[in-house]
Amino acid sequence: MSTRDAIVAAAGDLLDEAGPEAVTLRAVAQRVGLSHNAPYKHFADKEALLAAVATVELRRRADAPRPAGSEPLATLKRMVRDNVRWAARHPARFKLTYGRWTRHDKDLGEAAHAARMRFVEAVVAAQAVGALPPGDPERVSAMLLALGHGAADLALGGHLSRDGKGHADPEDLVDDLFDLIERAAPGRKS
Repeated sequence: MSTRDAIVAAAGDLLDEAGPEAVTLRAVAQRVGLSHNAPYKHFADKEALLAAVATVELRRRADAPRPAGSEPLATLKRMVRDNVRWAARHPARFKLTYGRWTRHDKDLGEAAHAARMRFVEAVVAAQAVGALPPGDPERVSAMLLALGHGAADLALGGHLSRDGKGHADPEDLVDDLFDLIERAAPGRKS
């Protein structure tokens, strides 16, 4: 692992443990066993380091393996569920990655585009076999991601749970949406 990768991994660990406030270049340097100035050789500031953490997460989303022989709609559902599960396991990374960014970061932008396009491609594949209705795949992708991310965010905020508000957890809502999609699929007999 390169020094840069070790710094990013340590920043991700600190983010998981105590949120973005805990991520400082000094704390990361200490965690990795570097001088307090060493991270500045790789990152201009904390925001650049956090952008690198988000970039790694988006690349993982874009590069996740797809199961061979899986039906396109099942693949799409798995992708949404995987995002919801990741958000539950790593809430601070989820909020960082999909939060508002105030400055342009080329690597982050490219990783976000790749992750989004992987999702769009999955929608196109499901539309091609009639599992999703025709329409703009970007909009369908945005709708599916909005449900998954919104449900995850509600659950993280305590506003959605199987035994409380909403009577569902985020995965339940993903299942509900895909059940509705399957029932409404073109060619399905009612």
